Amino acid sequence: MGQQNAKLKPEQLEDLVKETYFERDELQKWYKGFIRDCPSGLLDRTGFINIYKQFFPDGNPEKFASYVFGVFDKNKDGTINFKEFICALSITSRGQIDEKLDWAFNLYDIDGDGFITREEMLSIVEAIYSMVGNMVKLPEDENTPQKRVSKIFSLMDKDNDGKLSVQEFRDGAKKDPSIVSALTLYDGLV
Repeated sequence: MGQQNAKLKPEQLEDLVKETYFERDELQKWYKGFIRDCPSGLLDRTGFINIYKQFFPDGNPEKFASYVFGVFDKNKDGTINFKEFICALSITSRGQIDEKLDWAFNLYDIDGDGFITREEMLSIVEAIYSMVGNMVKLPEDENTPQKRVSKIFSLMDKDNDGKLSVQEFRDGAKKDPSIVSALTLYDGLV
């Protein structure tokens, strides 16, 4: 089955060339690898989490990987198909800064209401800290998830309403090089 589907159909390939930042040959290579690892053509949450566990053997990536899975799974069917996978990878690895920031916003906006609350951000930041464990030495003002979230909100929440709009998130992230660099570091993790 995997061999039979080892190449994208021409119409699928053309659609993905238009929808992503990848060239035809890159898409075929990604597809071949995806089908090799997911012969059914679908990646479930458990499989996705296991991939993260390989990258973070000393931490606990389960919560973070689960949040990321939710952003990849555009149609919310509990699996990631190749198109969902490659479109998300295209944005996170080659997208313009606003595309990357919108993608990150969707990650933090857990309930999908168009705003990031302190609680939502704290959930994601706690998941990140749990995932990286002691791999990263953090400055004193960011050495706990609560401190990091307070710092981010003091920078971004311009109207002090306790939640971030897409625009506040974009503007704040562009002013804070650590957020943009975190997105760049993230490129290799998806």
